[in-house]
Amino acid sequence: MAQLFVISAPSGTGKTSLIQKVLDEGLASKAKLGVSCTTREKRKNEEEGVAYFFVNEAEFNKKIDEGNFLEYAKVFGNLYGTPRDWVESTISQGFDVILELDVQGAIQVKNTYPDAKTIFIIPPSYEDLRNRLDNRGQDSEKTIEKRLSEAKEEVLSGKDFDYLLTNDDFDLAFMDLKYAMYSNSDINKEREAFTRKCLSHLLDQ
Repeated sequence: MAQLFVISAPSGTGKTSLIQKVLDEGLASKAKLGVSCTTREKRKNEEEGVAYFFVNEAEFNKKIDEGNFLEYAKVFGNLYGTPRDWVESTISQGFDVILELDVQGAIQVKNTYPDAKTIFIIPPSYEDLRNRLDNRGQDSEKTIEKRLSEAKEEVLSGKDFDYLLTNDDFDLAFMDLKYAMYSNSDINKEREAFTRKCLSHLLDQ
């Protein structure tokens, strides 16, 4: 039976690359990345219904009133939400749905769709996360400090997700993610113990 997967992680942890790798695999041939509704303007290179369903604010608020969002939030003045009808229709057609969300969005989905599998990806340390944010060269020092501060709050919320994984090594983290999503067996015991150790270290910081 098709499932809903909700994957979250602090910014810079590598969740987008890991999700894309999963989507490129044969195991996920019957999986679709979630499509959000948004009130922001459609850009020239964007196609309706691929990454977003573009709606006006009145339509968005109507969907809220009708309970048609698994989660929603306001970001930089625009509204974004995961449409329940699209998710349920896609799953009923036999496709897994993968949602890439922030921690609060993931918790909202779990509360409204308890059958969702929530997966939280942590860095091995905050030092490692800082290095990744530095190396990608997208953020100022002030922004990096803000992201690290946010990461600590996210780890506190994400520690109780259904599955916890550590992205210390991309290939190993990818194998862990595949196990969490598509295997009936548990994640490798050594990897599980390693994640518990990393989580304990992060929570002590």
